[in-house]
Amino acid sequence: MDGGGRLVRSLSETFGFRPTPQPAFALARPVAPAPRVLLRGERAVRGLTRWRVLFERPAPRGLGLLLASGLLIGSLYFGAKLGGEYQAFVETEGGVGDVVARALGFGVDVVTIAGEAQLTEAEILKLAGVSPKDSIPFFDAAQARKNLEALPLIKQASVRKLYPDRLVIDIVERTPVALWQRDGDVRTIAADGAVIAEMRDQRFDSLPFVVGEGANARLNEYVALLNAAQELRPKIVAGVLIGERRWNLKMNTGLEVKLPENDPQAALAELVSLQRQSRILDRDLLDVDLRVPGKIFARLSEEAAAARAAAQPHPKKAAPQ
Repeated sequence: MDGGGRLVRSLSETFGFRPTPQPAFALARPVAPAPRVLLRGERAVRGLTRWRVLFERPAPRGLGLLLASGLLIGSLYFGAKLGGEYQAFVETEGGVGDVVARALGFGVDVVTIAGEAQLTEAEILKLAGVSPKDSIPFFDAAQARKNLEALPLIKQASVRKLYPDRLVIDIVERTPVALWQRDGDVRTIAADGAVIAEMRDQRFDSLPFVVGEGANARLNEYVALLNAAQELRPKIVAGVLIGERRWNLKMNTGLEVKLPENDPQAALAELVSLQRQSRILDRDLLDVDLRVPGKIFARLSEEAAAARAAAQPHPKKAAPQ
């Protein structure tokens, strides 16, 4: 203190205890110790300690019951599967997923079908693979559509799932417009020539009838000939495609009309005119050949030829001298 009772101290110092001087090296940041490498035995012990702490925690309420139930169900499942009971269960009740879904209200309870004409609802359900053991979540609508369209009679199909319990099936059927015979087999065909099914229904007996390889693909040509036949159309029972080039027409009397490869409708129009004038198709003929433009060749049946020969006057023999 000075003589006036004042405390003499530097203004740059702080009040309090004076810090103990430290060497310069002591102010440096301490170096972190090198990481310790645990030996295999030590790691194992620490791991067991962590798991011990984990399992020593109190378990959630109901966990034991849940685990026991899961173990019981799993045991029953594998036991039934090994014993064969599971497969029998699936065949009668469906898969486990279907059973659960039906129990929750997602069974297939309603099926709406539209577009059917020749097929019955039962046939459509069978083709689509719909059964009472199915459920909406696990029903394969895409596969059902493929199954339906695999039938030649069905041109297009769609299958939709409407939750919670409804299926909607829409189909577009091919309409049989003609019959096609090849190699002795008769099938119904659509307007585009697509084969629909084997002919097993007498309802289709009156459809146009074509015969021969490729005749189904050229059905439109035969239909055009029928339209050109006018009043002769009821007499035509079939069109036979010869060599995939030209048509022969079979008449209900057994007579065959041979048409040219080029412009057969013009030749048929000429036959219509000749029938009106001379009733050529009412005669006892085997065939009428129109393949040569401007000319008509007719071949008599054997009986008609014999009768014609017998009707010819025989030349008188000269009397012997």
